[in-house]
Amino acid sequence: MRKHLGSRKTRSVLSLLILAVGLSIVVSACGSSNKSSTTSGGGGGGGGSSTSSQAADVTKCGTKPGVKATGTPIKLGAIVTKQPGTDFTDGATMADAYFHCVNDNGGINGHPIQYKWYEEQTNPAQIAGFAHKLIQTDKVVGVVGGFSIIECAVDHKYWESLGIYELDAGIAPECWGTSNSAPPNMGPRYSSDGAVQGVVRAGAKKIAFDQSNVPGTGYIAAGPASVAKALNVPIQQFKDNVPIQDANSIALKLVQAAGSDGGVVLNFTPPEALKILQAAQQQNLQDRVKAWACSTPCNTDFVAKALGQQWDGKLLVNAELNVTDNNGPQTRLYRAVFDKYGSKVSGGLGSFSQMGFVMAQQTVMALESIKGGTYNIKTVNQAIKNLKGFKTDMLCKPWYYGQAPLHIPNNTDYTTTPHNGKMVIKDGCIPINAADPGIAQVRAIEKKDPSLSQPGTPVPGA
Repeated sequence: MRKHLGSRKTRSVLSLLILAVGLSIVVSACGSSNKSSTTSGGGGGGGGSSTSSQAADVTKCGTKPGVKATGTPIKLGAIVTKQPGTDFTDGATMADAYFHCVNDNGGINGHPIQYKWYEEQTNPAQIAGFAHKLIQTDKVVGVVGGFSIIECAVDHKYWESLGIYELDAGIAPECWGTSNSAPPNMGPRYSSDGAVQGVVRAGAKKIAFDQSNVPGTGYIAAGPASVAKALNVPIQQFKDNVPIQDANSIALKLVQAAGSDGGVVLNFTPPEALKILQAAQQQNLQDRVKAWACSTPCNTDFVAKALGQQWDGKLLVNAELNVTDNNGPQTRLYRAVFDKYGSKVSGGLGSFSQMGFVMAQQTVMALESIKGGTYNIKTVNQAIKNLKGFKTDMLCKPWYYGQAPLHIPNNTDYTTTPHNGKMVIKDGCIPINAADPGIAQVRAIEKKDPSLSQPGTPVPGA
């Protein structure tokens, strides 16, 4: 472990990352915790109830309905950010919910999935320590469902040295820009690109872009800047510390920067974005600009309900995943799993828990493809890397991993808006503008190998 932490290149990457943004987050090496789940058991009620009347049959999680898996556990792990102003645990808790469902319905050829994750506070040494602990102490064979601000930057070299192909989400550019990481989402940079495209479609002639002041803001800001330039729209960028203390001032600042013919684009977690939007409403600012938009975290009914009908049709959310009440088979299964097993999913139905569900399904699909019943680091990660044509009604187009220097398989997405307390689709699937260099590069990869994104074997439960 010391050798890894002390490598010159790793120190350089971390130093640049943190120094570039002037880390303002309180770092705590002592506030960590780990969460684990070892067997099936039903979870005991949901963390809230889905509102759909078309619930799916949760026995579709596995290949042997109603039969609990009792074999040798397949151990998987993750690292997740949880700190004041940033809570990404819904991804891991929803993945855990799905794994419980799988375990209750046959598991993986009779083997239950044993899932464990560690909660970190943006401390590189802490995160690197958790990565080594997962491998050396917990003996996991796959790293899936992680959701962190900087974990990809901290650990990607370690995963590459071990042949680990991580299924994750996050903020750091290494989540999408390296060979051994492939998220189901496109991340805050490319989702903010899509939000910029949304307000321009709504007629905005100038953009005020604001995001939380956490590591990675410079990387994120470069995306909206490139897209705005390609669309010939000026953009002014801001960043604000979280948790937000003075939302009124921020809302007023952004509206003044955008002007009456401009648009405001926010990149925050749902509770923080909500503070700004509600502050705008309290000051009657919501109609002072052409349009408001958010990156994907706002695609949750929690935001729509909290805002009320005054924002119906006025807030445009770039949604990396479909709305949570669509009637596709995978979304119905997601709601049913949430209801029965999702008691720990504190944020309810929304983008973060959808990502956790998708990552869990991708993992199960990979595990079920392994022949011979041997589940070790080599077989599990080869199976994850081989994933392609993963088609679900939660994503605009089939997802893939494959062998590539970067992974942005989700690069076409939806625009949603609040309506009567729910998020609804406003615009269907629209490609992210290839003015962002990463998007242009991944489109070239897909053009060279079209099989990556062509629909393949249906996902479990379809």
